[in-house]
Amino acid sequence: MRLFLFFIVFLSVPFVFSCRERSANLQEEAEKRKADSLEQVRKAEEEERKRPRTAADINLAKDLTFDQYTLEDEYPYQDTTRVFQWDKIKEKLAYIDNFQRESKQYAVLQNYKNKNGEAPVVANYVRNAYKRVSDTLGNERYQSAPLYQEGNDATPIIYGRDGSLVELLSSDTIPMVKVRGLSFEGTWEVPKRYIKTIGDTVAFNHVIVVDVTNQNVCTIERLEETSWRILSMNPATTGMHKPPYSMETPIGIFVLQEKKAKMLYLKDGTQTIQGYAPHANRFTNGGYIHGVPTQSPNASIIEYSATLGTVPRSHMCVRNASSHAKFIYDWAKTLQSLIIVID
Repeated sequence: MRLFLFFIVFLSVPFVFSCRERSANLQEEAEKRKADSLEQVRKAEEEERKRPRTAADINLAKDLTFDQYTLEDEYPYQDTTRVFQWDKIKEKLAYIDNFQRESKQYAVLQNYKNKNGEAPVVANYVRNAYKRVSDTLGNERYQSAPLYQEGNDATPIIYGRDGSLVELLSSDTIPMVKVRGLSFEGTWEVPKRYIKTIGDTVAFNHVIVVDVTNQNVCTIERLEETSWRILSMNPATTGMHKPPYSMETPIGIFVLQEKKAKMLYLKDGTQTIQGYAPHANRFTNGGYIHGVPTQSPNASIIEYSATLGTVPRSHMCVRNASSHAKFIYDWAKTLQSLIIVID
């Protein structure tokens, strides 16, 4: 009987070891599948993180902090309908999100009133309707920075508008600084005197969008990546084409460069101060977002004009209700806010 039990125990040992080994193998396989699954999730998350954002990714919600003179998404104007072009605006916000996803050394091109020197004439220039030298893209020589092909500083190819945002690709202390356009296309070299470095820690979370087609303006603030809120939706009046003094508000992306509580302006063709515009925010050349202009330098601030939201009337600037201009003046940060002009 004992011998019989011995044989049973002896024969059972391999079976026990086999079961344990199989269990260990199953556990190992389960752990491997779990690890593989986690790796797939990690890779998917990494691919999603790197994927360029599109307009469809942008979450844009209304949270009207400034609620005077507010326009609807669609609203009547004379015998037509005007709109806020949210799809186009989302495309611009996605573009802003994309270029900020990696650390960059930012700078802005500056040459207000040619203070950094008149730019040389580009290789292929034209004279525009104002009889001024421009490149073939329509950028004027006056108040612009010359952009050169890499390694060739003999003659500039195009002009970079004052207020244009760029990424620094070289030191900003060498005679010719290498930049990549964020407000325009291409990689170029530009003389260092036209560059103002604004660093690698700036975050462009405040955006003002001006629509020259629908004559409106909105302010937008980032909450987190791809999530933005609309703070105001107002009528505006942009620049008109009327040589020799009035010019259209240029299309593009610009940096808010400076603020003036009262922006004095001259009577056309003279050196006489005609009046002022309150709460002025300059973004390119002599283009400001400002309140309703006065007809005397000593006049009180004018809050509103019936011409706002109608047709282009200004010299290049973007007119707002004066309280809305003050809202922008107080809210938007210099060299940390972007002005996007769309058509």
